[in-house]
Amino acid sequence: MRSLKWRAVDLRKRGWSYNIIAARLGVSKSTLSHWLRGIPYEPNKTVIERIRLGPARAAASKERRRSQQILLFRAQGRKGLGKLSARDLRLLGLGVYLGEGSKVDESVRIVNADPAVAKIAMQWLRRSCGVPERNFVITVHAYPDLSSGASIRYWSRVTGVPRRQFEPVQIDRRVDKSAKKRRRLPYGTAHMKVYSRGDPRFGVALHRRIMGWLDAVQGQLAGVV
Repeated sequence: MRSLKWRAVDLRKRGWSYNIIAARLGVSKSTLSHWLRGIPYEPNKTVIERIRLGPARAAASKERRRSQQILLFRAQGRKGLGKLSARDLRLLGLGVYLGEGSKVDESVRIVNADPAVAKIAMQWLRRSCGVPERNFVITVHAYPDLSSGASIRYWSRVTGVPRRQFEPVQIDRRVDKSAKKRRRLPYGTAHMKVYSRGDPRFGVALHRRIMGWLDAVQGQLAGVV
């Protein structure tokens, strides 16, 4: 034990920290505190560099733990959800329509700038509402500095709707829109619409059916906290 103490004293005089000495000698920091009380201490270059890099290393370590937790919880979420049923998709799509769909003019339209939400909306319209491909029409609303062609190509890939079924891009020329918001919408906003094309099932009738589904959901949840 005495030899360990003298080695600890020597390391301390050479500018090493308690953490490093404890790791090298296998001695607790409480023991070192007793042994090294009163020993002058000036950190050496290596310790100073470790101190300088400490916050960055701590931040990087924290970010690694955060990323690992995100991956873990998302994997658990995917496993716990299981396979979506047709009813699950119908309810999921109704949630999207409740938040993003047209409710007052008796036309079926969903507006969103998030490609994940747009994909859910289109799957719902196709599979739950039975809308044929020819009945889809999309209008992109974008800022003047965006490429209309690139925006249409992007939303065509996201939605699976052919470019020929896109209406001319609507340019938002309002000057009160911040540059930050423009960056958040690099391809504009997709207005996904259903036209009847002469088939009344996909005009006003479809909108009223959707509103009936929403009435049923909201009615059953009324008063539920």
